[in-house]
Amino acid sequence: MLRLGFPVIGVVDLPRAVEFWTSALDLVPTEEWASDTWRTLNHADGSGHALALMRSESPAEPYPRLHLDLFVDTAAEQKAEVERLIGLGATRVAWDRYPPDPDFVVLADPDGNAFCVVDLSNAPSGGHLPDE
Repeated sequence: MLRLGFPVIGVVDLPRAVEFWTSALDLVPTEEWASDTWRTLNHADGSGHALALMRSESPAEPYPRLHLDLFVDTAAEQKAEVERLIGLGATRVAWDRYPPDPDFVVLADPDGNAFCVVDLSNAPSGGHLPDE
């Protein structure tokens, strides 16, 4: 039976990506399938796999067709989490496709991979990160 696994993010600097994503989402790196080119990150509560990181030489896409949405419950929590993530190494993306009154903020991880921090109290915005 086919099952969905977990998202895999391509990164240039694997140790930096492990540090960012484990801090950002309270994940823990595992030794399962660990190598110089791959790390699996699990939920800290032991509930299983959350995310994987794979070394990649291709650049991050400016308008990715697939991305992560990270959820928060309020606008205040969104603001606090965006600032926390920037403190961990994320950057604000000069996103030119925001709808009026967006429920999301577009950031990029240290490797330039775009992701959204979505305020569920203001959702839906009509979609996040539409492709070109």
